[in-house]
Amino acid sequence: MTVLTRPKTHLTVLVVLGVTHLLNDLMQSLIPASYPILKEVYALDFIQIGIITMTFQIAGAMLQPIIGMITDRHPAPYSPVVGMMFTLSGLVTLAYAHSYGVILVSVTLIGIGSSIFHPEATRMARYAAGGRQGLAQGIFQVGGQAGGALGPVFAALIIVPWGQSSLAWFAVSALAAMMLLTWIGSKQRQISAEFSAMRAAKTAGSVAVHHAPRTIVIGMVVLTLLMFTKNAYSESFRSFYTFYLIERFGLTIPSAQMMLFVFLLSAAVGVLIGGIVGDKIGRNRIIWISMLGPLPLTLILPYADLMWTGVLTVLINLIMASAFASILIYAMDLLPNRIGLIGGLFYGLNFGLGGVAAALLGVLAETYGVAAVYQLCAFLPLAGLLVWFLPRLEDAPG
Repeated sequence: MTVLTRPKTHLTVLVVLGVTHLLNDLMQSLIPASYPILKEVYALDFIQIGIITMTFQIAGAMLQPIIGMITDRHPAPYSPVVGMMFTLSGLVTLAYAHSYGVILVSVTLIGIGSSIFHPEATRMARYAAGGRQGLAQGIFQVGGQAGGALGPVFAALIIVPWGQSSLAWFAVSALAAMMLLTWIGSKQRQISAEFSAMRAAKTAGSVAVHHAPRTIVIGMVVLTLLMFTKNAYSESFRSFYTFYLIERFGLTIPSAQMMLFVFLLSAAVGVLIGGIVGDKIGRNRIIWISMLGPLPLTLILPYADLMWTGVLTVLINLIMASAFASILIYAMDLLPNRIGLIGGLFYGLNFGLGGVAAALLGVLAETYGVAAVYQLCAFLPLAGLLVWFLPRLEDAPG
């Protein structure tokens, strides 16, 4: 009888992956963090703001599943370095953009960079996890969420006082990420071999699990719809929260950006908690809690004063963000041999669906006012009832 030892978790690799995810998403987050400045300088309306987000998100969505399918067949450990080159060029272009058209080109380049980064980075997080998939995805995603949260801080401290051209200073982040990703790429062959050996030992003498096509289709459709509603709500804050705070409570741009930072930082905490707890109690339960749990809070939010607006938004995002690690791992369990595709598809969905939502919400904000966005989005967590239709996989703790 073969005794299986617990597969090794490469924490150093996971932490470095988390740092590169932080740097990647920091540079992305500078786009919505710059919206108040771009709106003033170029006299943009909310529809144009929504189109910027949609352009960026769709550019980040279209290539990710394709790149994921290619790297499933032909792993490319250094492809995230190439992605960072696109992000670097887009960031510098945005810093010196002189028209709305150039802004759209620059955010497209940043989106393409992200689409190349995520599939292979997600694969490496899966390989380096050992037997702690929730922890691994939590660390990887907390880096991304923390990077996204830092964008408004840098906007308040650097971009607002120094202007649009100061965006070029963040090229240093892209260069640092490229060096770290080169080191990670050098480790992938060794760690992927360990992962393959662990899977072979685990399945030796047992019958491989193959999910029925119907199970896969239903599971992926439900997960996609859950992602759409989750990202639609999150995107309402990334794109329009600062305008809401300025319009309703009379805050300055730096003050509104700091409140946006607190909101986004809560997502970083949420994804880490969701990943760790998902290892203990199972993915299905975490998805139930995170999708339906925020509903009472979202219904109250449009009528809250400034203090309670801050409290409620943190609680909402903390709970809602805890779903993403479990959704991603659930999808990987449905298609265990398509890690790159799943990473590309779901990070792509994160971009594409969020971009579509931002464009629609921009039309709503321009027509009925920013407050109407949050009155409508308050009902989005009701989509959590779709979790009922998720196929029951083996969902034991760990």
